[in-house]
Amino acid sequence: MSYTVGQVAGFAGITVRTLHHYDEIGLLVPSERTHAGHRRYGDADLDRLQQILFYRELGFPLDEVATLLDDPDADPREHLRRQHELLTARIEKLKKMAAAVEHAMEARKMGINLTPEEKFEVFGDKDPEQYAEEAEQRWGNTEAYAESQRRAASYTKEDWKRLMAEANDWAERYTALMVEGEPPAGERAMDMAEEHRRHIGAWYYDCPYETHQCLGEMYISDERFKAFYDSMRPGLAEHLRDAIVANAARHGG
Repeated sequence: MSYTVGQVAGFAGITVRTLHHYDEIGLLVPSERTHAGHRRYGDADLDRLQQILFYRELGFPLDEVATLLDDPDADPREHLRRQHELLTARIEKLKKMAAAVEHAMEARKMGINLTPEEKFEVFGDKDPEQYAEEAEQRWGNTEAYAESQRRAASYTKEDWKRLMAEANDWAERYTALMVEGEPPAGERAMDMAEEHRRHIGAWYYDCPYETHQCLGEMYISDERFKAFYDSMRPGLAEHLRDAIVANAARHGG
């Protein structure tokens, strides 16, 4: 059984010109020619072509491919062993590349697809990615986390600026409320806690009262969250936690 150059090119997904070149440099010389001089390839030629294309896919230059294939001491088993080693190395490299791409995708899913200048403009001296990895470890398998990722992925710079403006406005008003001596169970404090809950629900994920109370506990148990809220005013983290609990109670939460 033999095949024309056009048939072989079709089998292998390469051009006739490539096969002509391989013939000219002695890398793949067809085993037959017709009386008219047309190339005819046999099964052994196809096997050699398969080896050539394998090594080319891995980036070997043609002269090195010729050396490998024409090694008189090599046998088919040696080629298979070498190919297995090369493929294993390629797989490991591709895995690392895939991991790098996934990391970049996660960053974009977090919505932090801003330039450094835009990040500073939106977030100031706060790092929006500071706790991203830990957040995924703690809540990555929850629907709330998945929902926050989906929403953040669609946010533009203007969306982030609006979100931050709302958060900063809330912080200023809550600080003023504390300065005025409003207790956590006071009407205004509970209203502010409710506004806090709705802000989370509007921008990140659905936040029922039970979830909100869990967040409130985290604001005082996690030193970093506590430091964040207490930087607005000392004692704000605990005051807010108590207001969250009182607000949930008045709504039957």
